[in-house]
Amino acid sequence: MKKNKKGPLKGTGGLGRKALEGRGPTPKAEDRAWHPAGKRKAAQERYAAAAGAHANSKPKVAGRQGSGAGGARKPKAGDESEIVTGRNSVLEALRAKIPATTLYVATRIEMDDRVKEIMTLATRRGIPVLEVMRPELDRMSGFDSVHQGVALKVPPYEYAHPMELLDQVLAKGKNPLFVALDGITDPRNLGAIIRSTAAFGGDGIILPQRRSVGLTASAWKTSAGAAARTPVSMAANLTQTLKAFKDRGVFVIGLDGDGDVSLPGLELADRPLLVVVGSEGKGLSRLVTETCDAVVSIPISAATESLNAGIAASVTLYEIARRRAEGKGKK
Repeated sequence: MKKNKKGPLKGTGGLGRKALEGRGPTPKAEDRAWHPAGKRKAAQERYAAAAGAHANSKPKVAGRQGSGAGGARKPKAGDESEIVTGRNSVLEALRAKIPATTLYVATRIEMDDRVKEIMTLATRRGIPVLEVMRPELDRMSGFDSVHQGVALKVPPYEYAHPMELLDQVLAKGKNPLFVALDGITDPRNLGAIIRSTAAFGGDGIILPQRRSVGLTASAWKTSAGAAARTPVSMAANLTQTLKAFKDRGVFVIGLDGDGDVSLPGLELADRPLLVVVGSEGKGLSRLVTETCDAVVSIPISAATESLNAGIAASVTLYEIARRRAEGKGKK
C-alpha cells in the first residue's frame, strides 16, 4: 500500500504579515468621533475657532444666508387672533406693549391693583375696553379656562428669526442661553418652559415649524406673562438651525433619560448653550440627537420613570444658572 507523503507547504510571501500585526493600540476616547469624549473635544475645537473668528470680524447674520436655518417671521395666512386671559398674563402683555386690539372686562369685576393697572395701560395705549357678561368671557376664553374677569385680544404672534436673536445676544456681549423644543405639542409645557427660561436668564425659545405647538393663548396663560419678556422664534428646519448655532460657537445639548452626561457634571454650563428639550413620550428625534454635542440626563429616583418636559427644562436651566453664578464668583 502506497503511503501519501505530505510535501513542504508554500508560504504566503508576506501577504498575511499585516493581519498578524493586529490593529495596533486602541485610539484614545477623545480621538474617536462617535465617543462622547470625542464629541466634546470636537465641540471645544469648534468653539475656539468660532470665538477667534468672532473676535476678528463683525457678527454675521447666518440665518439670512439660506432657508435651512431660517425662521418663519409671520404666521400662516388665516391664523386668527389669540385671546390672552388671566390678570397676570394680561397685565404683563400690556406692560410689554404687545400689540392688542381689544380689552374685555367682566361686569362688576373686583377692582384690585392689577385690574386698575390693566385699565390704565389700556386707556393710555388707546385700546378699546369693552364690558361684557361673564358667560361671554367664558365662551371667548374656551373650555376649562380661568380668565379672572379679564381677556385681551391680540393679533397672531409674530415669531422672531433664530439667528437674529443670537446676533442680538452676541452684540450685547452676553453669554447665550437658548432653549429649543423638539416634538412638544402641549401648550402648557411650552408655557412652563418659557417661564423657566425667563426666570433663569435664558435669551429665547426656538420652535420648529412642523410637529410643534405654537404660542397659543394657553401657552401665554401658563407662562404667567413671561412670554411677553422672552422672545420666541420659529425654525423652518430645527436640525439645520442647531448646526447654524454650532457654527457660531454655541454648544448644543439635548435632554434625555439615557444621556451620556449627568447634569451635575455638565462642564459646558459656562459656555454659550442651546438646550434641546424633547417630548416626554418620544424624547429627542434621531437627527437632533446626532447633532447634539452632548446628551444630558437628570438623575432621578428609580421609582420615577421620567420627568415632564417643562420640569426637566426647569431643573436643567436652574443648574446652568447656578454653575454660571459660581463661575462668576470665582473670577
